[in-house]
Amino acid sequence: NRERIYRIEQMEKYLDDVSKAVKDLSDALTRYEWERENYYKLLDYYEGGLWMQDFEADEEGKLPDDLKRGVLSEDAVYDLITEHERLIERLSEVSIKESAEVI
Repeated sequence: NRERIYRIEQMEKYLDDVSKAVKDLSDALTRYEWERENYYKLLDYYEGGLWMQDFEADEEGKLPDDLKRGVLSEDAVYDLITEHERLIERLSEVSIKESAEVI
C-alpha cells in the first residue's frame, strides 16, 4: 500500500513538472515564432553593411550620447547569432529523439 501511494505521488509530481515544462516550452516557441522575423531583420542589418556604418558613426561620436546602442557592441549580435544556431541545433536533436521515442 505504501509503495502504491509513493508511486502515485511520484507520478503526480511527474505530471505536474512535465505539464509545466510543456506549457513553458510552448509559450517560448510561440514567442520565438513571433520574434523570428525580427531575428532575420537583425541578421540582415548585421551582415549587410549597415551595422558597420552605424558602428563607425558611433566611434566617430556622431550619435547622441543617450541613444541605447547595445546593438552596436562588437559582441552582442554575434553572440545572439551563435546562441541562435546552438538553439536550432538543440531543438533539432530533441525533435529527432522525440520522433525516435514515438516510433
